[in-house]
Amino acid sequence: MAPFLVFWLAVCLSGTWAVDRGNFKTCDQSAFCKRQRALKHGESPYRALLETMELTNTRLTLQLINDNNKVRLLLELYRLQGNMTRVKINELKPLKPRYEVPDVLIREPPTEPLSLLSQDENGVVLSLGAESQRVILSARPFRLDIMEGSDVVMSLNSRGLLAFEHLRMRKDTQADPEAEKKDEADPANQAEAAKEEEEKVEDGMWEETFKSHTDGKPNGPSAVSLDFSLPGVEHVYGIPEHADTLRLKTTDNGDPYRLYNLDVFQYELYNPMALYGAVPVMLAHNAQRTTGIFWLNAAETWVDISSNTAGKTVFGKMLDYVQGSSETPQTDVRWISESGIIDVFIMLGPTPKDVFSQYASLTGTQAFPPLSALAYHQCRWNYNDQEDVQSVDAGFDKHDIPYDFIWLDIEHTDGKRYFTWDPHKFATPKEMLQGLQDKKRKMVAIVDPHIKVDSNYKIHTEIQSRGFYIKNKDGGDYEGWCWPGSAGYPDFTRADMRTWWASMFAYDQYEGSMENLYTWNDMNEPSVFNGPEVTMHKDAMHGAWEHRDVHNMYGFYVQMATAEGLIQRSGGVERPFVLTRAFFAGSQRYGAVWTGDNAAEWDHLKISIPMCLSLGLVGISFCGADVGGFFKSPNTELLVRWYQTGAYQPFFRAHAHLDTPRREPWLFGPENTALIRDAVRQRYTLLPYWYQQFYNTKKTGDPVMRPLWVEYPQDPATFALDDEFLIGRDLLVHPVTEEGARGVTAYLPGKDEVWFDVQTFQKHNGAQNLYVPVTMSSIPVFQRGGSIIPRKLRVRRSSTCMEHDPYTLYVALNPQRTAQGELYVDDGHTFNFEKKEFIHRRLSFANNVLSSVNLAPDSQFSTSSWVERILILGASKPSKVTLKTADGHESQLEFDFDASMSVLTLRKPGMNAGVDWTVMLQ
Repeated sequence: MAPFLVFWLAVCLSGTWAVDRGNFKTCDQSAFCKRQRALKHGESPYRALLETMELTNTRLTLQLINDNNKVRLLLELYRLQGNMTRVKINELKPLKPRYEVPDVLIREPPTEPLSLLSQDENGVVLSLGAESQRVILSARPFRLDIMEGSDVVMSLNSRGLLAFEHLRMRKDTQADPEAEKKDEADPANQAEAAKEEEEKVEDGMWEETFKSHTDGKPNGPSAVSLDFSLPGVEHVYGIPEHADTLRLKTTDNGDPYRLYNLDVFQYELYNPMALYGAVPVMLAHNAQRTTGIFWLNAAETWVDISSNTAGKTVFGKMLDYVQGSSETPQTDVRWISESGIIDVFIMLGPTPKDVFSQYASLTGTQAFPPLSALAYHQCRWNYNDQEDVQSVDAGFDKHDIPYDFIWLDIEHTDGKRYFTWDPHKFATPKEMLQGLQDKKRKMVAIVDPHIKVDSNYKIHTEIQSRGFYIKNKDGGDYEGWCWPGSAGYPDFTRADMRTWWASMFAYDQYEGSMENLYTWNDMNEPSVFNGPEVTMHKDAMHGAWEHRDVHNMYGFYVQMATAEGLIQRSGGVERPFVLTRAFFAGSQRYGAVWTGDNAAEWDHLKISIPMCLSLGLVGISFCGADVGGFFKSPNTELLVRWYQTGAYQPFFRAHAHLDTPRREPWLFGPENTALIRDAVRQRYTLLPYWYQQFYNTKKTGDPVMRPLWVEYPQDPATFALDDEFLIGRDLLVHPVTEEGARGVTAYLPGKDEVWFDVQTFQKHNGAQNLYVPVTMSSIPVFQRGGSIIPRKLRVRRSSTCMEHDPYTLYVALNPQRTAQGELYVDDGHTFNFEKKEFIHRRLSFANNVLSSVNLAPDSQFSTSSWVERILILGASKPSKVTLKTADGHESQLEFDFDASMSVLTLRKPGMNAGVDWTVMLQ
């Protein structure tokens, strides 16, 4: 194996290699995908046996039968609280249990009563509670239609592509003689056996080879598939992670989108190949409604998308309209998974924020990060030693650039043994960490889930002695090659393994760690250099389950256990920060993700926007991309533009490959240093707004970084935009992502909106494409009229140093509405906000009165920060300005008015940020 590892390292250390697509399967090379995709539309063998229907207060059950092989399935249908429907399909009597995904749902979803409206020999009609909302279950062939009034919202199996490969005995293996005798005695079993004999046995059903790897399939074919039709829908989104546009493309003439967590080296853009994470959630949107589909299955999954309007030009669509064409746009989606059951949640909206709330009620909301985690992070593979760390830290101070976290990659360990330090390069880690702590800064160190097989390594011997490693199909510990060489892979699907792993983060276990050391989980797809598709063999075993059943959840469990470890080490007091590369539905509960091993290319900068937008739509708001690109070396223009873009994305980290030249922000000349400094400082001034957005997403599930259509759902001009975005609802960002750009065209939405350029305060009307000239210092950002955004303008070396600094309020007026904003303050790092220890205030401006009102009167927290300045954009000049505080005291405020830009500046109002006050303009 040694030559293989040397080869792999050579590949990884070369900046000129790109993804070898031959290392990863196409649908035709994935036997179950090829098999299922060959099924013809409209020939469903499944019918519903209405005589088996049982309807209780909480669910409907009935049997489906496949008329080709007489195998019966059990359908369960639930109406869930919050305007959702759940459909489960499993074998009625499987040979052995089929995998059902645990731990992703935060609880068993509460149900609401279903009621029978009508029934005949063709099917049944059930009420979904709302006055006009119902589900029609057709018997032959089986089909479900969810209706609202006379409109079909969504149909299941309307194209007849439901497929459920039942577990069966392999014909060329010796069966249990006693079982054979029983089968022979049962005429029904004889009939079924005869039918099975007629079934075609295809390549890949019981064994599959890809390159040099053979996947033995002891359970045989077990794929599941179901199609969904979405009348009236042309735009669907989600199912990350893919390096593709925000709006998902049709897949009729190529591969489906693949969901299979993989370590894809220097990935290609604009294709449906699988990447590091998989969230099986899709959103469908048109001007009338937003809906969602959550396909709860952790096995390899392929998603086909087709559309009856695909390929039509704008002229063709106009011609249809002029000629009175009655064809309704429709998108059809088909999900295909290798194993498990069909367990699907249909989120019926009807608004985008309803769908976010519905999904959050199932899988939870984004973990509320420490405030410092929203600041700037500095990383490379690798900072060489403690002296290097100290030098980089000093460099930020010398060049007056703030940062909060410095990161260490795999080289900081003792021979790739995680939870250790290199005894020569990082001999006194506590001294290093204390030096950062003294400056109110922090560190992140990598802890990967591949464990070096070494009898002198405590982590390995403990896992081995406890039997916590994943097993190979023969029962021994599974071993693969990764950074340490031969490595074992802990079975994170086991709760006792996760508990033990969490205990390893205790300060007396993880020697050299301190409270300002946080964690990065990389390579957790899991990455196995000598495995099929650079990952684990599917026939490896997690207790009773094969790896094929659980694959996409491995990284989810690693991050879960790590986050729990960081919480436990503080006695449950401190919020953790954990970054993961692999993820699944529900990963938002445990920390942040990034878009993996990108490259220093303009197209990789552009793709970071739709990639993070897609993640936000499915609950994972804490997303970012490696600033500057991980592979290759950016020129100065690209580096500056990437800093400017990253400063307005949720996770803001610079990172670079071991083989690239150093690129700390001050290494590219004074002019570029100044441009980067300005971008980073813009991030720090906006930290109060970012923090409030993350608090909001913790409560609601709304994405922090969001597509424009989320806030303007009836505006078709926003539906396919993915080169600009909103932070919350009040900041619109159109980064410069084109080389040599002299300007950008930003779409400003909302016919009743006005937008203010945050740099010049120039006012622009909404519902227009605005050409914005740019220079290298430009970051086109606009504040929505009718909003109030707090900033902290005294930027210091880290966010913690700014804790007690004053606020400046930016009030952007829209004559047609009250201006509103929020201010959220807590201690920035503990869970005490759950004990009502925070400040949450509503800021509003109406009828020339600006006020601050307590939104959480039962909470207890105080701040020493005050309001030192108020800027009102779009204002008229007052004759006087009066401040009235909660104790009734009144005073006159000094002000300046810029008539050319209609900007009123109130100077030194001085009131505490946590109390009631009113400012009156006269």
